Amino acid sequence: MFEGRKLVIATKHLKETVIAPILSNELGVSCVVSSNLNTDLLGTFTGEFDRKYDPIKTAREKCLLGMELTNTDLAIASEGSFGPHPNLQLIPANEELLIFIDKKNKLEIIAREISTDTNFNGMEIKTENELSDFIQKVKFPTHALILKKSKYDLTDILKGVTDKQVLYQCFKKYTQENGSIFIETDMRAMYNPTRMSNIEKLTHKLVSQIHNTCPECKTPGFSVSEVVLGLPCENCMFPTNSVLKHVYVCKKCMFKHVHMYPNTKTTENPMFCFVCNP
Repeated sequence: MFEGRKLVIATKHLKETVIAPILSNELGVSCVVSSNLNTDLLGTFTGEFDRKYDPIKTAREKCLLGMELTNTDLAIASEGSFGPHPNLQLIPANEELLIFIDKKNKLEIIAREISTDTNFNGMEIKTENELSDFIQKVKFPTHALILKKSKYDLTDILKGVTDKQVLYQCFKKYTQENGSIFIETDMRAMYNPTRMSNIEKLTHKLVSQIHNTCPECKTPGFSVSEVVLGLPCENCMFPTNSVLKHVYVCKKCMFKHVHMYPNTKTTENPMFCFVCNP
């Protein structure tokens, strides 16, 4: 279905460096990018452009723009989000989403993953000791930084900082003028190897979903559309928040398959039960 076709990777942040080799090898597509595509207009991490849409629609818009600019009918785009992990509130997380669109065959396949493997952080810094501790924690200089006068001041932002001399010069300048500097991690993929690695892993996951075809109509992308919680506690049999079943639905013919106990266990340890361990 995809072999020999041209596919646009809708990015301006060099994500093609990890996505293209996988798609070329696994799907036989010819990957291209467009230098005229400015995905920043759909939202930036630093707030110059607010993200107008949710992550799925944002990634979809990237694909549509990329296909229009390159005259293709096959595209892929990613969208990343950062913040507290939904289940581990004190731990930062990176949620990545990939969307694969085939306009010719009216097909859309989505893969997403939440990872705690991220250096996402930001801090108001006043002293050199605070600066030294912070840059060590966030993997500088292999991971770039963004420098601001203050957290919400967008008037004088310096992005993609990987030079220690530049960092300390800005630190001295801003602290002399304002008493502090706000430093945050640059989460753009080309400046953040950890995030780029997460995107690479997710691309492999997406390809696995593409290769998984519907048992009825053989359409690619037969994947989990719903995760149902409620695995019973092995002690009291009360439903827990662990996964009970996965529901697969074909996006083409709507064939449905329910996979019970996807994590190979039929009950949950009482330590995860709201009744036995309130």
